Amino acid sequence: MKKLLTIVTVLGGFAFVANAQNCYTLEQICDSARHNNIAIRTAHHNIEAAQLQRKEAFTKYFPDVSATGLTFRANKGMAQMTINPSEMISPELGMALAQSFPPEALASLANPIDISMMKKGTIASVMAVQPVFAGGQIINGNRLAKVGEDVSRLQLELSENEVEKTAEQYFWQLATLQEKMKTVQAVETLLNDIYKDVDVAIRAGVAIRNDLLQVQLRQNDVASQKLKLNNGISLVRMLMCQYCGLRDTSFVITYNAEIVPPMALKQNHQTAVLNTPEYKLLDKQVEATGLQEKMARGKNLPTVAVGAGYNFHNLLEKNQTFGMVFATVNIPITGWWGGSHAVKRSKLEHQKAQEQLANNTDLLIIRMQNAWNGVEEAYSQLQLAQLSIEQATENLRVNRDYYNAGMSKMSDLLEAQLLYQQACDKRTDAFAEYQNKLLEYKQAVGE
Repeated sequence: MKKLLTIVTVLGGFAFVANAQNCYTLEQICDSARHNNIAIRTAHHNIEAAQLQRKEAFTKYFPDVSATGLTFRANKGMAQMTINPSEMISPELGMALAQSFPPEALASLANPIDISMMKKGTIASVMAVQPVFAGGQIINGNRLAKVGEDVSRLQLELSENEVEKTAEQYFWQLATLQEKMKTVQAVETLLNDIYKDVDVAIRAGVAIRNDLLQVQLRQNDVASQKLKLNNGISLVRMLMCQYCGLRDTSFVITYNAEIVPPMALKQNHQTAVLNTPEYKLLDKQVEATGLQEKMARGKNLPTVAVGAGYNFHNLLEKNQTFGMVFATVNIPITGWWGGSHAVKRSKLEHQKAQEQLANNTDLLIIRMQNAWNGVEEAYSQLQLAQLSIEQATENLRVNRDYYNAGMSKMSDLLEAQLLYQQACDKRTDAFAEYQNKLLEYKQAVGE
């Protein structure tokens, strides 16, 4: 009886003490998952990409500087013309020239002259254009890029929550299997003691051999359970190593078996919903669609820019350089037709985002309440499971005393042993379920 009570005390504590060399706590497992899981790394890459996009949008505030160079050589001059001097000389001028020039020179003026220019050349320029007014597209584009960066950070938070949830599920799954293994080992010890007692009773002639066979069948069943549990523990460890980036599959875990009452964790759901990453993402969607609507309107407004440039060319067989300043105004006249439809479409998207925010906020509050209901139910189940262990322990003690006194059958004692094992396993499952429900509620309220 003293040995039986000792076994019950060990099982009721629901704690696993392991070698500190390869021992991990729940926090260490979750931290390892956050640092090594592929989903988290992908989310960090998305943040870096969003930051670069924001920096890219910021460059639009500065002048757009460009340089252009061109050199060419044609098979003939691109500018050609024929000049007939005789057509350009009036009779009076001809008489004056006849008195000043020899006849041979005057005769050459009667022949047409072919002129060819720009057969080869080089052109180069450097321009700087500074936007002065762009319909708010630059400002709103930078704001939109900042929203994109905020969204990527919120998505990282969601990814961390999902990874943490999965890591904890693996953790408590492994803890459950290990606790069930401890229960099986305790039951195995108990059956060995019963086997010894029955064997002694048979030798003394106060028990029948069938009782011993029933104990042996139950021992075989327990051995089968141990094999399945060992395989399950090995598989879950492999899954945790892959998911959390652990290297050695021979690790063990340790955890606090203290049961925290749930009432201290409950929050005001109407207030807590504002701190959830899901709500913040919906709010960012509203902000983004509002900025997109402003950008659509800005595309229909005139754009004004000023600039300066420095140019070089040698098209006339002589190097020429000159500077210039200029201003441009672009008015999208025909673009207003299609642009008006784009504005209406973006306005509808903004309205849709607002409606989704209101609707999904209610759904998030409902999710919180459902998660809280799950916590309360799991806590109640855990309390009942703890009570069942106490009752099963007492039932096993009574049946063993009755069997030793010859007042009950072996089948009754083994049935009591089975009920005791089932009560221990149920308490183990209830504790793990309670921990998972607590995590679901904490994530639902944005903790």
